[in-house]
Amino acid sequence: MAGRDELRALQLERLTWSLRHAYENVPHYRKAFDERGVRPEDLRELADLAKFPFLDKAAFRENYPFGLLAVPRERVVRLHASSGTTGKPTVVAYTQNDIDMWASVVARSIRAAGGRPGDIVHVAYGYGLFTGGLGAHYGAERLGCTVVPMSGGQTEKQVQLICDFKPRVIMVTPSYMLALIDEMERQGIDPRACSLEIGIFGAEPWTNEMRAHIEARAAMDAVDIYGLSEVIGPGVAQECIESKDGLHVWEDHFYPEIVDPKTGEVLPDGVRGELVFTSLTKEALPVIRYRTRDLTRLLPGSVRPMRRIEKITGRCDDMLIVRGVNVYPTQIEELVLREDALAPQYRIVLERSGSLDEMTVEVEPAADALDGSAAAAGLRARIKTLVGISAIVRVVPRGTIEPSAGKARRVYDRRSERRDA
Repeated sequence: MAGRDELRALQLERLTWSLRHAYENVPHYRKAFDERGVRPEDLRELADLAKFPFLDKAAFRENYPFGLLAVPRERVVRLHASSGTTGKPTVVAYTQNDIDMWASVVARSIRAAGGRPGDIVHVAYGYGLFTGGLGAHYGAERLGCTVVPMSGGQTEKQVQLICDFKPRVIMVTPSYMLALIDEMERQGIDPRACSLEIGIFGAEPWTNEMRAHIEARAAMDAVDIYGLSEVIGPGVAQECIESKDGLHVWEDHFYPEIVDPKTGEVLPDGVRGELVFTSLTKEALPVIRYRTRDLTRLLPGSVRPMRRIEKITGRCDDMLIVRGVNVYPTQIEELVLREDALAPQYRIVLERSGSLDEMTVEVEPAADALDGSAAAAGLRARIKTLVGISAIVRVVPRGTIEPSAGKARRVYDRRSERRDA
C-alpha cells in the first residue's frame, strides 16, 4: 500500500489533470476560474488548490441538466439524479471509466467493512435515480459477492428473503434497518439469530448511539459508508470493521479539504468544519472543491494509511435555530437512544406560538405495554441540560412514526406556515 509521500505525488498528478480537464471542457469552470484569476497551471502543490473557486449545489441546478458535462453526452453511459425536493434535480453523469472506478471504490469499501468474495450481500438501498442501490450493487459484484438487489420497501418480503437467502452483509440506511429489526421481532424472529453479521449503513447521518443500539439488537457489526451523488455516490469513504474510528477517505480518487463554513478558509487537519471534495479521476462530471455541507474533521489514518473523516452527524444546512439555540437532529437522536423505554424512531416538529419558536419531540415507547412518561420526562430534562433548549416531549402510540425505506425525515418545520389570528 502506498505511503503518504507516494500518495501525495499521485494526488498532485491527478489533481493537475482534473483541473485542466474541467477548465478546458466545462464553460462553468472556465468562467469561474477566469473570474478568480487562476489557471490549472497555477497548481504547483496541493495547498494551491485553495486558490480555486468552490462548486455548490446551486451550480448543478443552474447548469441543469447537462451543462457541467466535461465529455460529449454520447460518452455518458449512465445518469443519476437527486430527488429534486428543493428545486431542479441534481444530475450526475458517468462514463464507463467512471462506472468502473465507482465499482472499485465501493468494492474496496465493502472489503474494509469486513465483506469478502462469495458473501451474499442484501442491498436494501433504493435503486433507480438514487445512487445508493446501483452503487452498492456494482461494488458488491466487483468484489465477487452474490447480490440480492432488493431495493427499499416491502419490509415483510425483505425479512423473508433475509431468512431464506441468509445473507452475511446488508447495505441499507440505518433508519430502515431499525424497521427491519422491528418487523423481525413482530414476526417472532430473533434478529440476533439471523445470518446478518455486517451492516454497511449510510445515506443519512447517524450516531454512535444508533450503532450501539443496532449492534445490541441484531448482534452484527454496524459500520458507516459515506458518499454523495455529486462526488460519485456511496464509496467515497468507509469505516473499517477493525477500528470503527471514522471513515477512511479513498484519497487516490477524492481529495478532501475542511473549510470554515462561513469564510471558506481552509482549516488544518483535526479542526472541525465543512467537508469539501475535489474529484481526481472523474471524466464525465469532475467536481472541483464541491461544498458538501457536511460537518466533520480530517484525522490521520489508523488501520489504513489514508486519512479519515470523523463520523458525520450534522450538516451546515440541517442545523436548526430554535430561540437562538443551534440544534442538530442527531443531538436529539443521541438523547432518545439513551432512554431504554423509548423506541429509536423520533421526529422533531417546529412551530411558532406567537413570536416564540416551539419544539416538540415525538417519540414512541419501546413496547406497547410500556408507559413512556418517565422516559419522556428524562428526555425533556436531558434536552434542556445538554442542548440548552426547553422542548415538549410527546409519547405517541407505536407505529405512529412511519419508518422510512429511504432517507428518514426527522424534522417537520412548520414555523413559516400561516396561522389565523
